[in-house]
Amino acid sequence: GGLKDAGVRITALCDVYDAVLRKGVDAQDKKGVKVTAYTDIRKVLENKDIDIVSIATPNHWHSLAAIWAVQAGKDVYVEKPVSHNVWEGRQLVNAARKYKKIVQTGTQSRASRVGIGEAVKFVQSGQLGKIIAVRGTCYKPRGSIGKVDAAQPIPPGIDFDLWCGPAPKDEVRRSKLHYDWHWIWNYGNGDLGNQGIHQMDIGRWFTGETELSPRVWSVGGRLGYKDDGETPNTQTIFHDYAKAPLNFEVRGLPSAKGSKDMDNFMGAKVGVIVHCEGGSVVISNYTSSTALDKDGKQIKAWKEEKGGGEAPHFKNFIEAVRSRNHKDLYADILEGHLSSALCHTGNISHRLGMTAAPGAIGEQIKGDREASATVERMFDHLKANEVHIDTDKLTLGPVLKMNPKTEKFIGNAAADKLLTRDYRKPFVGPAIA
Repeated sequence: GGLKDAGVRITALCDVYDAVLRKGVDAQDKKGVKVTAYTDIRKVLENKDIDIVSIATPNHWHSLAAIWAVQAGKDVYVEKPVSHNVWEGRQLVNAARKYKKIVQTGTQSRASRVGIGEAVKFVQSGQLGKIIAVRGTCYKPRGSIGKVDAAQPIPPGIDFDLWCGPAPKDEVRRSKLHYDWHWIWNYGNGDLGNQGIHQMDIGRWFTGETELSPRVWSVGGRLGYKDDGETPNTQTIFHDYAKAPLNFEVRGLPSAKGSKDMDNFMGAKVGVIVHCEGGSVVISNYTSSTALDKDGKQIKAWKEEKGGGEAPHFKNFIEAVRSRNHKDLYADILEGHLSSALCHTGNISHRLGMTAAPGAIGEQIKGDREASATVERMFDHLKANEVHIDTDKLTLGPVLKMNPKTEKFIGNAAADKLLTRDYRKPFVGPAIA
């Protein structure tokens, strides 16, 4: 939408799935726009007439596609999370800087310059006192994806080798190839990296942190049903920044077993709460914020007049492509890398964790600000869903310490290994100094 006015033409579409590609080409055709259809992104990148590439693939392709595009001289709009692991996200930042390309992250909340941006200024100007803690919530319904007992056939019309790309070319062991890859570690990052990245990013916008957290842990599990998904549907992660911790909560189960409702925290289901000395700011959508005093009375509210979202975010990208200044971007790739990587480091703790009884979990986290109350609420939520956490245990991740300057963990080789992946040739993420 609005691309015509921006002086931008769509000249090509690329998809590994024939049906999707044809549908896209036909839709453009109806608008009187003739586009070239491609299956392989490498062929797109050879086309010298293409200046900009927009990437909305599964997560495991985001960084590699974007890095290749930058190396081929293109500017890039890349969807969130911008990476599937920490290392490749940093290589994408390095590539953008080295080749002087404009790379915008698809965290569209950043285009809410009034609805959220003004609330950020309000908090950062100290009008509610110091930030005590920031909480992100992703209470979004996620049911079972089902259970299959054998490898599933690849749907016809898909170049499956290209679909897998840098990930292992495994059998499909879930009933649906599309979308449910979000819940499989080889391709997705759970709801933390799928939905939570948006709220993680808004949280970091308020705190102004420009590095990864020096200490992180996760408590979570995939509970309430048995299916082919691997990622947690219930999770709390804790980023221990010196100024104020960033807590993040994922809940895919309803408010109680059999209910159609989801939980909310201070009115936010999928949102951010900035707890300050003198009150709090609640951001419960992508385009508005509310400041409350200590008694929960509204002091101030902000809302996006023009509507936020995709259109202004993309327009901002096009403006930066013309100005050639990455500082003009609402969501420069560095911001995207940091917010994505905070999801990844939380998930690394989970993946290295062991199942634990509630008492042991409480013991490990008791010194951390706001953490015990957050995890207790998670216990209550699971009980309401008739999950017995004494037997159907949560996974307690190790406390991981990181050197934010090097983006490597301290004294944990197993965790460091999960900062990257073994890329499948020829889909190898290049190291860019």
